Amino acid sequence: MPIPRRALVAAAVALVLPLSACGSGDSGGSTDASGKIEGDITFQTWNLRANFKPYFEGVVADFEKKYPGTHVKWIDQPAEGYADKISADAAGGTLPDVVNVSPDLVAPLAKAGLALDLDKSAARYKKEYLAGAWAGHQVPGMTGTYAFPWYLNTGPLFYNKSLFEKAGLDASQPPTTYDELFTDALRLADKSDGKVATLANVPTIEDFGRYGVELMNKEGTAFSFNDAKGVQLLTKYKELYDAKALDPQALTATPESSGKKFLTGAVAMNPGSALDLGNFKKQAPNLYKNIGITDQITSTGKVNMYVMGVMVNARTKHTPAAVAFAHFVTDAQNQMSFAKKVAIFPSTAGSLDDPYFTKEDGTDETRVRVAAAKSLKIAVNYTPVLFSEQMKTALRNEIAKALQGKQSPRTALDNAVKACDTLLRQQG
Repeated sequence: MPIPRRALVAAAVALVLPLSACGSGDSGGSTDASGKIEGDITFQTWNLRANFKPYFEGVVADFEKKYPGTHVKWIDQPAEGYADKISADAAGGTLPDVVNVSPDLVAPLAKAGLALDLDKSAARYKKEYLAGAWAGHQVPGMTGTYAFPWYLNTGPLFYNKSLFEKAGLDASQPPTTYDELFTDALRLADKSDGKVATLANVPTIEDFGRYGVELMNKEGTAFSFNDAKGVQLLTKYKELYDAKALDPQALTATPESSGKKFLTGAVAMNPGSALDLGNFKKQAPNLYKNIGITDQITSTGKVNMYVMGVMVNARTKHTPAAVAFAHFVTDAQNQMSFAKKVAIFPSTAGSLDDPYFTKEDGTDETRVRVAAAKSLKIAVNYTPVLFSEQMKTALRNEIAKALQGKQSPRTALDNAVKACDTLLRQQG
Protein backbone atom coordinates (compact mmCIF):
# COMPACT_ATOMS: atom_id res chain seq x y z
CA MET A 1 0.00 0.00 0.00
CA PRO A 2 1.32 3.45 -0.86
CA ILE A 3 1.51 4.93 2.66
CA PRO A 4 2.33 2.78 5.70
CA ARG A 5 -0.81 2.08 7.72
CA ARG A 6 0.61 3.83 10.77
CA ALA A 7 0.74 7.06 8.76
CA LEU A 8 -2.56 6.60 7.00
CA VAL A 9 -4.49 6.06 10.20
CA ALA A 10 -2.46 8.61 12.12
CA ALA A 11 -1.38 6.00 14.60
CA ALA A 12 -0.43 7.63 17.87
CA VAL A 13 3.21 7.65 18.87
CA ALA A 14 4.43 8.39 22.39
CA LEU A 15 6.20 11.73 22.58
CA VAL A 16 7.49 13.31 25.76
CA LEU A 17 9.33 16.57 25.22
CA PRO A 18 12.37 17.19 27.41
CA LEU A 19 11.82 19.89 30.00
CA SER A 20 14.33 22.08 28.20
CA ALA A 21 11.80 22.54 25.40
CA CYS A 22 9.34 24.10 27.80
CA GLY A 23 11.57 26.94 28.92
CA SER A 24 10.56 30.57 28.82
CA GLY A 25 13.31 31.77 26.50
CA ASP A 26 12.88 34.03 23.49
CA SER A 27 10.28 32.56 21.18
CA GLY A 28 12.08 34.04 18.18
CA GLY A 29 8.87 34.18 16.18
CA SER A 30 5.68 36.15 15.73
CA THR A 31 2.07 35.00 15.86
CA ASP A 32 1.13 37.64 13.29
CA ALA A 33 0.60 35.97 9.91
CA SER A 34 -0.68 39.07 8.14
CA GLY A 35 2.65 40.40 6.87
CA LYS A 36 4.33 39.91 3.51
CA ILE A 37 4.70 36.27 2.45
CA GLU A 38 8.43 35.89 1.91
CA GLY A 39 11.55 34.14 3.22
CA ASP A 40 13.08 30.67 3.39
CA ILE A 41 11.12 28.00 5.27
CA THR A 42 11.48 24.25 5.85
CA PHE A 43 8.64 21.74 5.45
CA GLN A 44 8.88 18.29 7.03
CA THR A 45 6.74 15.30 6.03
CA TRP A 46 6.41 11.85 7.58
CA ASN A 47 7.56 9.01 5.32
CA LEU A 48 6.04 10.33 2.08
CA ARG A 49 9.03 10.98 -0.22
CA ALA A 50 9.42 7.43 -1.54
CA ASN A 51 5.96 7.30 -3.11
CA PHE A 52 5.00 10.93 -3.64
CA LYS A 53 8.16 12.86 -4.53
CA PRO A 54 6.78 14.38 -7.78
CA TYR A 55 3.57 15.45 -6.02
CA PHE A 56 5.32 17.34 -3.22
CA GLU A 57 7.91 18.84 -5.52
CA GLY A 58 5.00 20.14 -7.59
CA VAL A 59 3.26 21.64 -4.54
CA VAL A 60 6.48 23.40 -3.50
CA ALA A 61 7.07 24.73 -7.03
CA ASP A 62 3.49 26.00 -7.28
CA PHE A 63 3.79 27.82 -3.95
CA GLU A 64 7.11 29.43 -4.85
CA LYS A 65 5.63 30.56 -8.18
CA LYS A 66 2.63 32.09 -6.41
CA TYR A 67 4.88 33.83 -3.87
CA PRO A 68 8.16 34.72 -5.68
CA GLY A 69 9.90 35.89 -2.51
CA THR A 70 9.72 32.47 -0.88
CA HIS A 71 11.83 29.32 -0.90
CA VAL A 72 10.66 26.04 0.62
CA LYS A 73 13.10 23.31 1.58
CA TRP A 74 11.23 20.00 1.74
CA ILE A 75 12.59 17.32 4.07
CA ASP A 76 11.08 13.90 4.72
CA GLN A 77 11.66 11.72 7.77
CA PRO A 78 11.25 7.93 7.97
CA ALA A 79 8.34 6.46 9.91
CA GLU A 80 10.60 4.84 12.48
CA GLY A 81 11.70 7.27 15.15
CA TYR A 82 9.61 10.17 13.85
CA ALA A 83 8.40 11.15 17.32
CA ASP A 84 11.95 11.00 18.69
CA LYS A 85 13.16 13.19 15.83
CA ILE A 86 10.51 15.83 16.56
CA SER A 87 11.33 15.70 20.27
CA ALA A 88 15.04 16.18 19.60
CA ASP A 89 14.39 19.06 17.18
CA ALA A 90 12.02 20.71 19.66
CA ALA A 91 14.58 20.47 22.45
CA GLY A 92 17.41 21.68 20.24
CA GLY A 93 15.57 24.60 18.67
CA THR A 94 15.79 23.04 15.19
CA LEU A 95 12.12 22.22 14.63
CA PRO A 96 11.19 22.89 10.97
CA ASP A 97 8.89 25.81 10.16
CA VAL A 98 6.06 23.58 8.92
CA VAL A 99 5.68 20.04 10.26
CA ASN A 100 3.51 17.03 9.35
CA VAL A 101 1.97 15.85 12.66
CA SER A 102 -0.77 13.67 14.09
CA PRO A 103 -2.91 14.99 16.97
CA ASP A 104 -0.97 13.15 19.67
CA LEU A 105 2.30 14.59 18.36
CA VAL A 106 0.99 18.15 18.38
CA ALA A 107 -0.25 18.06 22.00
CA PRO A 108 3.15 18.24 23.77
CA LEU A 109 4.40 20.77 21.22
CA ALA A 110 1.39 22.97 21.92
CA LYS A 111 1.94 22.64 25.68
CA ALA A 112 5.58 23.65 25.18
CA GLY A 113 4.52 26.76 23.26
CA LEU A 114 6.01 25.46 20.01
CA ALA A 115 2.82 25.02 17.96
CA LEU A 116 1.21 28.14 16.53
CA ASP A 117 -2.42 28.65 17.60
CA LEU A 118 -4.24 28.84 14.27
CA ASP A 119 -7.42 30.13 15.90
CA LYS A 120 -5.43 33.31 16.52
CA SER A 121 -3.10 33.38 13.54
CA ALA A 122 -5.16 31.76 10.76
CA ALA A 123 -8.81 31.97 11.86
CA ARG A 124 -9.83 33.19 8.41
CA TYR A 125 -9.17 29.72 7.01
CA LYS A 126 -11.23 27.77 9.56
CA LYS A 127 -14.40 27.76 7.44
CA GLU A 128 -12.54 25.98 4.62
CA TYR A 129 -12.33 22.74 6.65
CA LEU A 130 -14.75 20.20 8.06
CA ALA A 131 -15.60 21.12 11.65
CA GLY A 132 -14.59 17.71 13.01
CA ALA A 133 -11.27 17.85 11.17
CA TRP A 134 -10.44 21.38 12.37
CA ALA A 135 -11.14 20.23 15.94
CA GLY A 136 -8.80 17.26 15.50
CA HIS A 137 -5.74 19.20 16.63
CA GLN A 138 -7.27 20.92 19.64
CA VAL A 139 -5.80 20.02 23.02
CA PRO A 140 -8.01 19.45 26.08
CA GLY A 141 -7.33 22.04 28.76
CA MET A 142 -5.99 24.54 26.20
CA THR A 143 -7.82 26.99 23.98
CA GLY A 144 -6.81 27.00 20.34
CA THR A 145 -6.20 24.80 17.31
CA TYR A 146 -2.61 23.78 16.68
CA ALA A 147 -2.45 22.34 13.14
CA PHE A 148 -4.25 22.62 9.84
CA PRO A 149 -6.20 19.40 9.18
CA TRP A 150 -4.75 17.51 6.24
CA TYR A 151 -5.81 14.10 5.01
CA LEU A 152 -8.38 11.94 6.75
CA ASN A 153 -9.17 8.25 6.77
CA THR A 154 -11.87 5.97 7.98
CA GLY A 155 -13.11 2.62 6.85
CA PRO A 156 -15.99 0.18 6.94
CA LEU A 157 -16.37 -3.20 8.58
CA PHE A 158 -15.79 -6.11 6.24
CA TYR A 159 -17.59 -9.36 6.92
CA ASN A 160 -17.55 -12.87 5.50
CA LYS A 161 -21.02 -13.57 4.08
CA SER A 162 -20.48 -17.32 3.85
CA LEU A 163 -19.67 -17.57 7.57
CA PHE A 164 -22.84 -15.64 8.41
CA GLU A 165 -24.90 -17.94 6.18
CA LYS A 166 -23.42 -21.10 7.71
CA ALA A 167 -24.53 -19.86 11.12
CA GLY A 168 -28.07 -19.32 9.84
CA LEU A 169 -27.74 -15.54 9.81
CA ASP A 170 -28.98 -13.29 7.01
CA ALA A 171 -25.80 -12.20 5.22
CA SER A 172 -27.68 -9.28 3.66
CA GLN A 173 -28.48 -7.93 7.12
CA PRO A 174 -25.18 -7.54 9.02
CA PRO A 175 -25.30 -6.12 12.55
CA THR A 176 -25.79 -2.36 12.73
CA THR A 177 -25.90 -1.94 16.53
CA TYR A 178 -23.75 -3.25 19.34
CA ASP A 179 -26.60 -5.42 20.64
CA GLU A 180 -26.96 -7.03 17.21
CA LEU A 181 -23.19 -7.45 16.94
CA PHE A 182 -22.92 -9.24 20.29
CA THR A 183 -25.95 -11.45 19.55
CA ASP A 184 -24.65 -12.45 16.10
CA ALA A 185 -21.16 -13.06 17.46
CA LEU A 186 -22.42 -15.48 20.09
CA ARG A 187 -24.46 -17.32 17.46
CA LEU A 188 -21.50 -17.62 15.08
CA ALA A 189 -19.34 -19.03 17.85
CA ASP A 190 -22.03 -21.46 18.97
CA LYS A 191 -22.83 -22.76 15.46
CA SER A 192 -19.14 -23.27 14.66
CA ASP A 193 -18.29 -24.92 18.00
CA GLY A 194 -15.97 -22.03 18.80
CA LYS A 195 -14.02 -22.29 15.54
CA VAL A 196 -15.25 -18.95 14.14
CA ALA A 197 -14.82 -15.75 16.13
CA THR A 198 -16.56 -12.60 14.98
CA LEU A 199 -14.00 -10.13 16.34
CA ALA A 200 -10.22 -10.42 16.55
CA ASN A 201 -9.25 -7.46 18.73
CA VAL A 202 -9.81 -6.38 22.32
CA PRO A 203 -11.59 -3.02 22.70
CA THR A 204 -9.39 0.05 22.27
CA ILE A 205 -9.98 3.57 23.52
CA GLU A 206 -11.71 4.44 20.23
CA ASP A 207 -14.10 1.49 20.70
CA PHE A 208 -15.14 2.91 24.06
CA GLY A 209 -15.66 6.25 22.31
CA ARG A 210 -17.85 4.74 19.59
CA TYR A 211 -19.85 2.93 22.27
CA GLY A 212 -20.71 6.35 23.71
CA VAL A 213 -18.38 6.36 26.71
CA GLU A 214 -17.21 9.80 27.90
CA LEU A 215 -13.47 9.23 27.69
CA MET A 216 -12.07 12.29 29.45
CA ASN A 217 -13.20 15.34 31.37
CA LYS A 218 -13.54 18.62 29.50
CA GLU A 219 -10.51 20.14 31.24
CA GLY A 220 -8.25 17.37 29.96
CA THR A 221 -7.05 16.59 33.49
CA ALA A 222 -8.51 13.11 34.06
CA PHE A 223 -9.85 10.10 32.15
CA SER A 224 -13.38 8.79 32.69
CA PHE A 225 -13.77 5.66 30.56
CA ASN A 226 -14.47 3.60 33.69
CA ASP A 227 -18.06 4.83 33.83
CA ALA A 228 -21.07 2.50 33.77
CA LYS A 229 -21.13 2.41 29.98
CA GLY A 230 -17.45 1.54 29.79
CA VAL A 231 -17.89 -1.29 32.27
CA GLN A 232 -20.88 -2.52 30.25
CA LEU A 233 -18.83 -2.71 27.05
CA LEU A 234 -15.96 -4.59 28.67
CA THR A 235 -18.43 -6.98 30.34
CA LYS A 236 -19.86 -7.77 26.89
CA TYR A 237 -16.38 -8.42 25.52
CA LYS A 238 -15.71 -10.78 28.43
CA GLU A 239 -18.85 -12.71 27.48
CA LEU A 240 -17.63 -12.91 23.87
CA TYR A 241 -14.17 -14.02 24.98
CA ASP A 242 -15.55 -16.81 27.15
CA ALA A 243 -17.69 -18.05 24.25
CA LYS A 244 -14.78 -17.82 21.75
CA ALA A 245 -16.78 -15.21 19.84
CA LEU A 246 -13.75 -12.98 20.45
CA ASP A 247 -10.67 -14.66 19.03
CA PRO A 248 -8.62 -16.34 21.81
CA GLN A 249 -5.48 -14.65 20.46
CA ALA A 250 -7.05 -11.18 20.65
CA LEU A 251 -4.98 -10.38 23.73
CA THR A 252 -1.81 -10.29 21.65
CA ALA A 253 -3.31 -9.47 18.25
CA THR A 254 -1.94 -6.82 15.90
CA PRO A 255 -3.84 -5.32 12.95
CA GLU A 256 -1.74 -7.56 10.69
CA SER A 257 -2.46 -10.77 12.60
CA SER A 258 -6.16 -9.92 12.81
CA GLY A 259 -6.20 -9.34 9.07
CA LYS A 260 -4.67 -12.77 8.45
CA LYS A 261 -7.33 -14.40 10.64
CA PHE A 262 -9.99 -12.72 8.55
CA LEU A 263 -8.31 -13.84 5.32
CA THR A 264 -8.32 -17.47 6.45
CA GLY A 265 -11.94 -17.51 7.61
CA ALA A 266 -11.19 -17.84 11.32
CA VAL A 267 -12.73 -14.42 11.98
CA ALA A 268 -16.02 -13.22 10.53
CA MET A 269 -15.63 -9.42 10.73
CA ASN A 270 -12.68 -7.05 10.50
CA PRO A 271 -12.28 -3.28 10.11
CA GLY A 272 -10.44 -2.02 7.05
CA SER A 273 -10.34 0.44 4.19
CA ALA A 274 -10.56 0.53 0.42
CA LEU A 275 -6.88 -0.43 0.35
CA ASP A 276 -7.74 -3.88 1.72
CA LEU A 277 -10.00 -4.89 -1.14
CA GLY A 278 -7.08 -5.34 -3.50
CA ASN A 279 -5.40 -7.58 -0.95
CA PHE A 280 -8.52 -9.72 -0.62
CA LYS A 281 -8.76 -10.08 -4.39
CA LYS A 282 -5.12 -11.19 -4.65
CA GLN A 283 -4.60 -13.19 -1.47
CA ALA A 284 -8.03 -14.67 -0.77
CA PRO A 285 -10.22 -14.81 -3.91
CA ASN A 286 -12.82 -16.99 -2.16
CA LEU A 287 -13.18 -14.42 0.60
CA TYR A 288 -13.35 -11.63 -1.98
CA LYS A 289 -16.31 -13.38 -3.65
CA ASN A 290 -18.08 -13.48 -0.29
CA ILE A 291 -17.04 -10.11 1.06
CA GLY A 292 -19.69 -8.01 2.76
CA ILE A 293 -19.19 -4.32 3.43
CA THR A 294 -21.02 -2.49 6.21
CA ASP A 295 -20.62 0.65 8.30
CA GLN A 296 -18.61 0.93 11.48
CA ILE A 297 -20.83 0.13 14.45
CA THR A 298 -21.35 3.10 16.72
CA SER A 299 -23.78 4.19 19.42
CA THR A 300 -23.12 7.87 18.72
CA GLY A 301 -24.06 8.03 15.04
CA LYS A 302 -20.53 9.21 14.24
CA VAL A 303 -17.75 6.97 12.96
CA ASN A 304 -14.11 7.25 13.96
CA MET A 305 -11.90 9.59 11.96
CA TYR A 306 -8.13 9.37 11.69
CA VAL A 307 -6.62 12.76 10.90
CA MET A 308 -3.20 14.00 9.88
CA GLY A 309 -2.23 17.64 10.25
CA VAL A 310 0.27 20.31 9.24
CA MET A 311 1.59 22.39 12.13
CA VAL A 312 3.35 25.75 12.05
CA ASN A 313 6.31 26.20 14.39
CA ALA A 314 5.43 29.06 16.75
CA ARG A 315 9.10 30.12 16.68
CA THR A 316 9.43 30.39 12.92
CA LYS A 317 11.14 33.58 11.74
CA HIS A 318 8.73 33.75 8.78
CA THR A 319 5.24 33.34 10.21
CA PRO A 320 3.32 34.73 7.19
CA ALA A 321 5.14 32.39 4.79
CA ALA A 322 4.88 29.36 7.08
CA VAL A 323 1.15 29.83 7.66
CA ALA A 324 0.56 30.47 3.96
CA PHE A 325 2.43 27.31 2.99
CA ALA A 326 0.71 25.12 5.60
CA HIS A 327 -2.61 26.38 4.29
CA PHE A 328 -1.51 25.88 0.68
CA VAL A 329 -0.55 22.23 1.27
CA THR A 330 -3.94 21.59 2.89
CA ASP A 331 -6.18 23.67 0.64
CA ALA A 332 -9.01 22.04 -1.29
CA GLN A 333 -7.18 21.83 -4.63
CA ASN A 334 -4.02 20.21 -3.28
CA GLN A 335 -5.89 17.86 -0.95
CA MET A 336 -8.13 16.72 -3.78
CA SER A 337 -5.12 16.04 -5.97
CA PHE A 338 -3.44 14.03 -3.21
CA ALA A 339 -6.61 12.05 -2.45
CA LYS A 340 -6.72 10.81 -6.06
CA LYS A 341 -3.21 9.37 -5.71
CA VAL A 342 -3.89 7.25 -2.62
CA ALA A 343 -6.93 6.04 -0.69
CA ILE A 344 -7.25 8.96 1.72
CA PHE A 345 -9.86 11.71 2.04
CA PRO A 346 -9.59 15.51 2.04
CA SER A 347 -10.48 17.47 5.18
CA THR A 348 -11.69 20.51 3.28
CA ALA A 349 -15.36 21.47 3.38
CA GLY A 350 -17.21 20.59 0.18
CA SER A 351 -14.48 18.32 -1.21
CA LEU A 352 -16.35 15.19 -0.19
CA ASP A 353 -19.25 16.31 -2.40
CA ASP A 354 -17.06 15.91 -5.49
CA PRO A 355 -18.36 13.15 -7.83
CA TYR A 356 -15.14 11.21 -7.07
CA PHE A 357 -16.52 10.66 -3.58
CA THR A 358 -20.25 10.45 -4.37
CA LYS A 359 -20.63 8.41 -7.59
CA GLU A 360 -20.38 4.62 -7.59
CA ASP A 361 -19.36 2.75 -10.73
CA GLY A 362 -20.38 -0.73 -9.60
CA THR A 363 -17.00 -1.65 -8.10
CA ASP A 364 -16.40 -2.44 -4.44
CA GLU A 365 -13.63 0.15 -4.40
CA THR A 366 -15.98 3.02 -5.20
CA ARG A 367 -18.63 1.60 -2.90
CA VAL A 368 -16.20 1.77 0.01
CA ARG A 369 -14.93 5.21 -1.01
CA VAL A 370 -18.42 6.70 -1.31
CA ALA A 371 -19.59 5.23 2.00
CA ALA A 372 -16.47 6.40 3.82
CA ALA A 373 -16.68 9.91 2.37
CA LYS A 374 -20.30 10.23 3.46
CA SER A 375 -19.51 9.13 7.02
CA LEU A 376 -16.50 11.46 7.29
CA LYS A 377 -18.64 14.59 7.01
CA ILE A 378 -19.65 14.21 10.66
CA ALA A 379 -16.91 11.85 11.88
CA VAL A 380 -14.82 12.50 14.99
CA ASN A 381 -11.39 11.44 16.19
CA TYR A 382 -12.35 9.42 19.27
CA THR A 383 -8.81 8.80 20.49
CA PRO A 384 -8.08 11.59 22.98
CA VAL A 385 -5.23 13.81 21.84
CA LEU A 386 -3.54 13.25 25.21
CA PHE A 387 -3.82 9.44 25.08
CA SER A 388 -0.24 8.22 24.68
CA GLU A 389 1.20 4.86 23.62
CA GLN A 390 1.97 4.11 27.27
CA MET A 391 -1.66 4.72 28.13
CA LYS A 392 -2.78 2.41 25.34
CA THR A 393 -0.55 -0.31 26.78
CA ALA A 394 -1.89 0.25 30.31
CA LEU A 395 -5.49 -0.04 29.08
CA ARG A 396 -4.72 -3.14 27.03
CA ASN A 397 -3.00 -4.85 29.97
CA GLU A 398 -5.91 -4.24 32.33
CA ILE A 399 -8.43 -5.40 29.71
CA ALA A 400 -6.43 -8.60 29.23
CA LYS A 401 -6.68 -9.35 32.96
CA ALA A 402 -10.45 -8.81 32.86
CA LEU A 403 -10.96 -11.07 29.85
CA GLN A 404 -8.88 -13.80 31.50
CA GLY A 405 -11.01 -13.56 34.64
CA LYS A 406 -8.18 -12.28 36.83
CA GLN A 407 -10.18 -9.20 37.78
CA SER A 408 -13.63 -7.76 37.15
CA PRO A 409 -14.31 -5.38 34.25
CA ARG A 410 -15.00 -2.63 36.80
CA THR A 411 -11.65 -3.18 38.57
CA ALA A 412 -9.83 -3.39 35.24
CA LEU A 413 -11.13 -0.03 34.03
CA ASP A 414 -10.62 1.61 37.43
CA ASN A 415 -7.00 0.45 37.36
CA ALA A 416 -6.56 1.58 33.75
CA VAL A 417 -7.94 5.04 34.49
CA LYS A 418 -5.68 5.34 37.54
CA ALA A 419 -2.60 4.35 35.49
CA CYS A 420 -3.51 6.70 32.63
CA ASP A 421 -4.17 9.62 35.00
CA THR A 422 -0.73 9.07 36.54
CA LEU A 423 0.86 9.11 33.08
CA LEU A 424 -1.16 12.21 32.22
CA ARG A 425 0.22 14.10 35.23
CA GLN A 426 3.73 13.10 34.20
CA GLN A 427 3.19 14.73 30.80
CA GLY A 428 3.03 18.05 32.60
